[in-house]
Amino acid sequence: MTQNIYPALRYADARAAIDFLKRTFGFEEIAVMTDDDGRVAHAELDLDGGVVMLGSRIGDSDSEERFPSGPTTIYVALDDPDGHHARARSAGAQIVMELTDQPYGSREYAARDPEGNVWCFGTYRPKPRDLLRS
Repeated sequence: MTQNIYPALRYADARAAIDFLKRTFGFEEIAVMTDDDGRVAHAELDLDGGVVMLGSRIGDSDSEERFPSGPTTIYVALDDPDGHHARARSAGAQIVMELTDQPYGSREYAARDPEGNVWCFGTYRPKPRDLLRS
């Protein structure tokens, strides 16, 4: 099964966001494309086979109306939330939920990025409908 849903975020400072996500959470840069003004038009980052896309806020009212930007919450499944939490903390991430064992079996934590998005990391892995039937 391959990923078919790709979170897409817009940042006021996309370059700083890319640096933060790489340094703090361990994302790897797949691609970064810039526009004529040097802003990040589109970037793709990978974490253990999961891809998130991001770019710069354009700032014109038409674009903001069609693709509003602002803080959101992203959940990322991973195998070692304890190690990941330690990395994020040592990189200075603002932890908004400490490591927690959830009643549904996940161990997870959450951290806020510099532009207000909350990144949740845990062991819970939702199953697509096709896998639930087998």
